[in-house]
Parts: sequence; C-alpha cells; structure tokens
Amino acid sequence: MFFLTFLPYLEWTMTGNMSVARYGHTASTLVSGSVLVAGGYNGSILDSAELYNPLTGTWATTGSMSGRRKWHTASTLLNGSVLVAGGNNGGNLNSVELYNPSTGTWTTIRNMSVARASHTASVLANGSVLVAGGYNSGVTALNSAELYNPSTGIWTTTGNMSAGREYHTASVLGNGSVLVAGGSNSGFSYLNSAELYNPSTGTWSTTRNMSVARYYHTASTLPNGLVLVAGGTDNLFSYLNSAELYNPSTGSWTTTGNMSDIRFSHTASSLPNGSVLVAGGSNGAGLNSVELYNPSTGTWTTTVNMSIARYYHTASTLPNGQVLVGGGTYNEISALNSAELF
Repeated sequence: MFFLTFLPYLEWTMTGNMSVARYGHTASTLVSGSVLVAGGYNGSILDSAELYNPLTGTWATTGSMSGRRKWHTASTLLNGSVLVAGGNNGGNLNSVELYNPSTGTWTTIRNMSVARASHTASVLANGSVLVAGGYNSGVTALNSAELYNPSTGIWTTTGNMSAGREYHTASVLGNGSVLVAGGSNSGFSYLNSAELYNPSTGTWSTTRNMSVARYYHTASTLPNGLVLVAGGTDNLFSYLNSAELYNPSTGSWTTTGNMSDIRFSHTASSLPNGSVLVAGGSNGAGLNSVELYNPSTGTWTTTVNMSIARYYHTASTLPNGQVLVGGGTYNEISALNSAELF
C-alpha cells in the first residue's frame, strides 16, 4: 500500500542543462553525492566531463579525459575514484583512466588486455572490477573477461564466459557472484542464455536461460535478492515489453508482469522503497513514458512522463532518493543536453 499511496505525488522537474549534449556517455554517482558524466557522442566523440551538483541543480565542467570515448564503462571504486574503461573512438579501445574527485583530474593507467566496447563492468565485494564481453572488431562479440585490482593497478585475465556477448547486462548478486544475461553474439544472433561468475574460483558456470532472447535490456537487483530483467529487443525490429525474474537460490527464471510499453535502450533505477523506475527508451522512436515495477505485486504502473523523449541516456540515483536522467537522443541523430529529476 505504501507504493500505491505515494504514486500521485510523483513528478518530473527539469534541472540545469549539461554544457555539452551527449549520448552513449556514462554517469557515476560520487561519494560526495555529485554525479560525474563523461564522454559520449554528439556528432563527435567526446572527451569532456562534467559534474552535477544536487544541492544547486547545476552542472560544472571538470577535467577532460585523456582520450575521446563512447560506449565505455564507468565504475565508482571503493576509494571514491572512478574507473573508465574501453569504449570506442572510431576504433575500439583498451585504454583505461581514473578520475580523482578531489582534484577533478584524470590519470591514465594500465591498459586492459583486450580492446572492447559495449561491455559490462561490475564492482565486486572485494573492490575489484570485473569487465566482461563487448566487442573489439568485426561482428563477433568477446567472451573474455578480466579483473582490475585497485590496490595494484593491474589487470589480470580471468575465466572466459561460455558465450561471446555485447549489450548484455551484469548484476552483482547478494552472494557476491555476478549474473550475466542476454546480449548479442555474432552478427544479429541474440541470446537468451545466462551465466554466473564466481569470484572465488574465477570461473563461469551456465545457469538457466531466460524465456526470450534480449539485448539493450535492463537488469535490476531487487531488495529480496531477485534480479528483474525488462524490455530490450530480440531482433532488429522486434521490441519487448516482457519482464522476468531470476532467482539465485534456484537458478531459475519466472515471467512477471509486462510493461505497458515495448522499449529498448531505456534505464532502470532502484528506488528507496524497493520499486524500480523504468524511463524512456525507444520502440522505433524515442519514448518519454515512465513506469514503476512493484516487487510485492509483480505489476507495473504507469506514472508521469518525462518532459522529453530520450534513449541512450543515463539515470543516476541520488543520495536523497531522486533519480537524475541526463542526455540521450530521441532520433539517434540529435543529442540532448537536458536533464530532469524524478
């Protein structure tokens, strides 16, 4: 009832614009509560970065990365710095750099062993970062994975996944393992397979398949430990509104309520009350629609639309529970610099 009681008071408000329009960027919530946005694309691949201050609702430019990149990953480390890895600058990258929030500067560090873009990066319980999959050339996705150790600054290869995949999701589970699901393999081969990484052994094991193949989907770890996978696409022109839940205790997937809209390249944000906010995306055209998933009932409720349709945007949960949505595109041509708060 808590979830339903507060629905009428939910709203979106516009906040300050970024200095640069961008999509395919990353957004990282810092220990200070500020949000670091880095890289992306707006007709040119970007090296610029900026910070959102939730107290003032304004953006300020910060140090630029050493290299231009889009479709990279950004991970907030336990020491507060941000690790940016890989991506694309016309060719795919193995370069890596660290952002220091205290100085507002970037430092290049050791390269990954493999160039990759559209991969995933997961911060493990011990502080290491697991990078998995992506692609580095041609149409074949990577099955390789590697670990970054913040204490030594060294990358080490770890076990390969059973399948190459890009545009997949990676979720850290309560037991410390990482669930990788879906994605695309080679050409237009879309995956319903899922697998688990065990940090203790450095190995992957397959788990049960999702009910449908999907990529450009989202995955959210719920307070009860289940993982909610939603939307995506299962071929070039077929978009999904279906959702399913992974149970780590049984290794099984069960379907749950469908979203009201088909969508891919949306965002999914976990809210303090345990619900999941899905915003925007595309169904062939940009969407401004928004809906909330209630884990207690397994149902979705539509809520107030965003002011602007957008996909390939970012969504960041702030310390006060608000969600900051920034950038994106509505047509894969024009990039947005607008931002709004839920």
